[in-house]
Amino acid sequence: MNAILCRSCTEHEEKTVLLPVNSTVRGSLRRGRPWLDRLRLTNAGTEKTDRNDARGIAQMMRVGVYRPVHVKTLRSQKLRMLLTHRKLLQSKAIAIENDLRGTLRNFGLKVGMVGKMRFEARIQELVATIPDLAVLVEPLLVVRRVLREQIVILHRRLLAIVRDDEVCRRLMTTPGVGPVVALTYRATVDVPARFRKSKSVGAVFGLTSSRHQSGEIDWSGRISRCGDEMMRVMLYEAAQSMLRSKKWSWLKAWAMQIARRRGMKKAIVALARRLAVIMHRIWVDGTEFRWTREPAATAA
Repeated sequence: MNAILCRSCTEHEEKTVLLPVNSTVRGSLRRGRPWLDRLRLTNAGTEKTDRNDARGIAQMMRVGVYRPVHVKTLRSQKLRMLLTHRKLLQSKAIAIENDLRGTLRNFGLKVGMVGKMRFEARIQELVATIPDLAVLVEPLLVVRRVLREQIVILHRRLLAIVRDDEVCRRLMTTPGVGPVVALTYRATVDVPARFRKSKSVGAVFGLTSSRHQSGEIDWSGRISRCGDEMMRVMLYEAAQSMLRSKKWSWLKAWAMQIARRRGMKKAIVALARRLAVIMHRIWVDGTEFRWTREPAATAA
């Protein structure tokens, strides 16, 4: 709703600023609103009332002690809806399959290792001699069948969008990056110019280590996990796919060196962070992924 109001005001040439309302404070044991903390410091009173909040917001806007939130374009919001709906249907279909596996196991019926195409036939084969179970299983199989059909429809729509998008095609030249990862990155970043440096993208996606510093205390913890969770998961899966691939590149060699020193898990996280940086630079420069460092060295 805030994005809709902000877009409407922009269309009418009204200056609008969107403030964060539910940002997560990592490194502490509470969920807080940093801008509200600053807001209360500017208030004469410490009580949380609508009057004090309104006065504090006015003072924040006057002084400038806030960080505005980027309002995504309408196209990016539609792409995000496509991705979230596809993911939702996938999770529901997997939940039904797992539920069928678990309930049938109570009766000594083991589904075993079967693919998506043979899953329904395998279930029907197991309950063929037990009519009572067949009646109970059939509704779930029908729902699963419909979910799988709709997932295929959404996935074809996704592939058609990626095929016609020049940015996504260039992002897919990066090893490990497929149509889903490319479109998720396209919808999440939205406007690449809002990042002055490509290195900032990794921090926005929560792939940089959190830091706590106070007096003599100074330590770096695990990754902050702030920002977009779906994008972070996609980058992590892309990094895993690259390391499992048999095709080598300078980026995979760099990640394997980290894996030998620090372990595979940290190497995957580091590779996911670097993928975010490289994909942003590819988008901004209008180039494709370079499998070796030789062209860059020759140009220098």
